[in-house]
Amino acid sequence: MQHFDFSVLGEWQNIRLLLQSLWYTVIYTLGGFALSLIIGTFISFGQMSKFKPWKYISLAYLSWFRGTPLLVQLFLLYYGLPIVFGIDTVPWISGVIALGMYSGAYASQVIRGAIQSIDKGQMEAGRSLGFSYAQTMRKIVIPQAVIRMLAPMTNEFISLTKNSSLLSTITVVELFRQANLLIADTYKTIEFLLAIAILYYVVNNLIGFIGLLLERRLGTGDDMR
Repeated sequence: MQHFDFSVLGEWQNIRLLLQSLWYTVIYTLGGFALSLIIGTFISFGQMSKFKPWKYISLAYLSWFRGTPLLVQLFLLYYGLPIVFGIDTVPWISGVIALGMYSGAYASQVIRGAIQSIDKGQMEAGRSLGFSYAQTMRKIVIPQAVIRMLAPMTNEFISLTKNSSLLSTITVVELFRQANLLIADTYKTIEFLLAIAILYYVVNNLIGFIGLLLERRLGTGDDMR
């Protein structure tokens, strides 16, 4: 029978390395999420645009990034750019960009869906008050849409946090990569895998809790049953 030794998780050096890598995971995820919001906004408005080139580019982007695995996209970005264009790539930068580009496709659908869910009468009311289309979107439609985006965007943030573990495949030292390094040193596989599973669990539930608080504060979610 396998003998488990969880005392390795109580050693300060191991604790420090795991917490440090967890912090890196949070930073990489935040960077990827911020990028995904920018890309998602651009793609969502492209889908709704009457300007056909923008619309077709947006649809092509969605088709590619929703139809191929994140791991493949990550490898193409990190290994492909140096081979095809001779561009030197930095692992963590490539990782953040890949996370943002992948998540941006899904974020765009959340943004588009939230905007299109706002009653068309809101736009008509804004225009009747003398606002331009852009002003009506900025002052009336988008503030309401943002509230409706909270729950699905929280889910996307959680999903992105879990997907950040794939950055370990291009040598980025985040939580999963650090656990593998510690496993290689100590041969305590289950102990460290269980430790990082708990850390992911805590972080993702904290994100969910913050999202829930924001929904309650803004009065969404039908009393959050």
